[in-house]
Amino acid sequence: MATIVKKRLGVVGCGQWGPNQIRTFFFHPHAEVTRICDTDTRRLDAMKSVYRHVETTTRFEDITRHPDIDAVVITTPVATHFAVAKDALMNGKDVLCEKPLTHTSAEARELVKIALDKKRILMVGHVFLFNPGIIKLKEVIDSKECGQTYYLHAERTNLGPVRKDVNAVYDLASHDIAIFNYLLGAKPKVISATGKGYLQPNVEDVAFVTLEYPGGILAHIHVSWLDPKKVRQITVVGSKKMVTWDDLAMNGPVEIFSKRIEREQFYKDYGEFHLLAKDGEVLIPAVKAEEPLKRQAEHFLNAILHRTPPLSDGKNGLEVVETLEAIQVLLDAARA
Repeated sequence: MATIVKKRLGVVGCGQWGPNQIRTFFFHPHAEVTRICDTDTRRLDAMKSVYRHVETTTRFEDITRHPDIDAVVITTPVATHFAVAKDALMNGKDVLCEKPLTHTSAEARELVKIALDKKRILMVGHVFLFNPGIIKLKEVIDSKECGQTYYLHAERTNLGPVRKDVNAVYDLASHDIAIFNYLLGAKPKVISATGKGYLQPNVEDVAFVTLEYPGGILAHIHVSWLDPKKVRQITVVGSKKMVTWDDLAMNGPVEIFSKRIEREQFYKDYGEFHLLAKDGEVLIPAVKAEEPLKRQAEHFLNAILHRTPPLSDGKNGLEVVETLEAIQVLLDAARA
């Protein structure tokens, strides 16, 4: 019987997202969560009541510098990502860091260099890249079934939860920027944005972002904490077909529409065209229901076990942070 190899993990951060990571890795056959860190002892007590044999600490160095830890999972506020990730990498640990990787591109760039120098795996928790619906969406785009991609539109809204450490762009739009980069296999060339902070000064709770990708592909993002409906949707418009992703849809997350605008030449004057709308059927392809966080954990463990570059690696995370930083410059200038 083959021996099951387990990697010993420490999780730093037990707030809103940390318990989900702890649960996912705790029950994975190739992982052993041995230490958990948080500055709030009440959170640690809550985790200890569930995972009785896991050690707890209020100092992240007890995890990042512990000789028996193979990898560190970081689920702390964005402002702390750089310090914790850097310490972990410098001490020879592989790292899975929640999105966005850091607050600034300079910090992200330094982490990428350290990971390369230390030959460590640095992965960013862009969990929607492991969403089966998004994976199907990429398959449809890459197959050229939709023809030439014209533009994409993403909407990610809800009434809360409202954060204080980052604005809605860093919190929400980071998902869609990572998704667009993944779908198109590129990063944006031109960026424009506008937003407002209605609930807290200098913290945008709503924003509208427009990105232009190579080939003239436009991508628009609407994010908000101040909206009556929870929406997670993406529309892709192509020259032959159109496709949508709705994470909350009951019938299936992806729909392919055989709709397009066609040019039809006038018979009398070959220099003129009719633009005619062509309608057709709607196809809902089968998409296997799998938990994205579980798929992400599996991907990270495979990367650190086999020393293979992860999909959402440090370079990928850096490109997202570069875009977020450029958007923030525009938002700051509009407030000035």
